[in-house]
Amino acid sequence: MVLLRELEIRDLRNIRHAGVELHPALNVFVGRNAQGKTSLLEAVGLIARGRSFRTDDTPALIRRGASALLARTSAATTSRDTALEVELQRGKRWLRVDGHEVPARDYHGRLEVVVYSTDRLRVARGSMRERRLFLDRGGSALWPSYRRAVRDFERVLAQRNVALAERRRDLGAWSERFVELGACLRARRAVYVERLRHAMEARRGFRPSGEVYDLRLPTAPDNASEDAQREALASALERARPQEDRAGRSLVGPHRDEVALTVDGHDAADGASAGQARSLLLALALATLAVHREETGEPAVALLDDLDSELDEERADQLCAEVVARGQALVTTAHPAWAERLARHGRLFEVSGGDVRCA
Repeated sequence: MVLLRELEIRDLRNIRHAGVELHPALNVFVGRNAQGKTSLLEAVGLIARGRSFRTDDTPALIRRGASALLARTSAATTSRDTALEVELQRGKRWLRVDGHEVPARDYHGRLEVVVYSTDRLRVARGSMRERRLFLDRGGSALWPSYRRAVRDFERVLAQRNVALAERRRDLGAWSERFVELGACLRARRAVYVERLRHAMEARRGFRPSGEVYDLRLPTAPDNASEDAQREALASALERARPQEDRAGRSLVGPHRDEVALTVDGHDAADGASAGQARSLLLALALATLAVHREETGEPAVALLDDLDSELDEERADQLCAEVVARGQALVTTAHPAWAERLARHGRLFEVSGGDVRCA
């Protein structure tokens, strides 16, 4: 079991320097908007993944006037303590374990986080690409085979697109590899979706208005086996060949597949309210936590941003109690009264102007 003991941040957004000792259960950060609460969660996500969960614009993370940012945590495992550290400069990144720089392949997987944040509304209301990324990143965090499937498919996709654009003779060979690796990725994605669906169904009690949430792959064959996926993809590729020849790129495959996220049978991007979209994301976050623990036997750290904005206090309190019963969580809120209620589960911090202090 991985527990974060200490968190140190330098020059991340509006935080010049902050150092906090974290509780093994719940850590509540309370303060007005734009004070740095979400940035604290972002720092933990940065340490876990080497990138922000809020933006792909890395320079935007560095505090104005600073040349670099540093995010460091001391993590306790069942066998030893480990220091994880990420340093960013404009255009550069260093990942360190116990003070020693390591490549990304040796860094990733040491700490897993599951994020619930308004910045992730794009998963529910944005493009299909955002939904595919959500699934592929979650699956890759659980299974090395999933991570390899994503990486290998992306390489072959790039090669096949070049062959299509340049009308090369080796297009057939790249198409065969495309079908093989695409079927592999689709099969793994389908398995992960089913695991998430079952976990979402098991946690219906946290749906604020009793909505029914679902996650599906509409174009996936009924048989999710790799052989069935291979046959379906080969047929789709053959049908799309004239259009692909004209477009000069691959128009069917895992990189174009739809992912349905629905509220009461309707896609979340087609009319779900802000509250419904946020509740759907919360259900997905809880399902992700559950599947991670089922698969690894270890909890991921939950990062829950502005949790009480769409849930009544009683339900949000109940939710936090369930989450911390299974691991560690960091939660932000702008409501002091609710934060005080949660303090019995762990530790309360006040955040103001980028400064953090234990209440």
